[in-house]
Amino acid sequence: MDWLTENKIPIGIWARDIFDWMQINLAWFFDTLSDLMDALIDSILWVLQTPHPLIIVGVFALLTWLLQRNWKTCVLVVIGFLFILNQGYWEETTESLTLVLSACIVCMAVGVPIGIAAAHRPKLYSFMRPVLDLMQTLPTFVYLIPAIVFFGIGMVPGLLATVIFVVPAPIRLTYLGVSATPKSLLEAAQAFGATGRQILWKVELPYAFPQIMAGLNQTIMLSLSMVVIAALVGADGLGVPVVRALNQVNTALGFESGFVIVVVAIILDRMLRVERKK
Repeated sequence: MDWLTENKIPIGIWARDIFDWMQINLAWFFDTLSDLMDALIDSILWVLQTPHPLIIVGVFALLTWLLQRNWKTCVLVVIGFLFILNQGYWEETTESLTLVLSACIVCMAVGVPIGIAAAHRPKLYSFMRPVLDLMQTLPTFVYLIPAIVFFGIGMVPGLLATVIFVVPAPIRLTYLGVSATPKSLLEAAQAFGATGRQILWKVELPYAFPQIMAGLNQTIMLSLSMVVIAALVGADGLGVPVVRALNQVNTALGFESGFVIVVVAIILDRMLRVERKK
């Protein structure tokens, strides 16, 4: 077997050379992208941290009512946020919500159009499928290496790694929803003289809306699962106390901060639970 290992394919060296070339020749692009991400993060963080916490809790309760029309869910959301305030993790929670909301904005803005394009072009999706599989199966820690190289440490590399890991979900679910539109609906729209754009906006997207909302829900849940990993590259939020607890072997701190993450996940899941939509 020595002959096989002696002729090792230099995948790592190729990847390093590509990243070195990108760092030298595309510095302007990464600087611009970093500035845009910083502006998005700072804006959302300002919105969440400037008002009194109870005002933010009230806003989330109102959004829950508008989305679900269920007072029990609203009460659950309020209780969850009051528990977070009681535990003293409000600032970390708003920082994690900033990362999650930023990732949602980027992933949905990128994923939904790509999913629509893939649904209309089967060959495109056949080409994209192994790439999407790679993005979701490659260990997320690997994403942190080029993120640090291009953006340093902080919230931006955490957001970038989160987006790369999460964006396949809205792409796949949008593709599934649009491509599953019944042919009878499409034929009826064509029979009435609908244009391609009208078919998209008035037939395909309304039919695919539950799947798109499921993609949004998955985007939020997967983004929240990245808060601990993002903390390893300097991103603020609930991942920081978890990493600190791991380094200190502090069971109390680890369970406390981990339980707060679970509460945030439950709140967001109940707010956007698709099956409640009629």
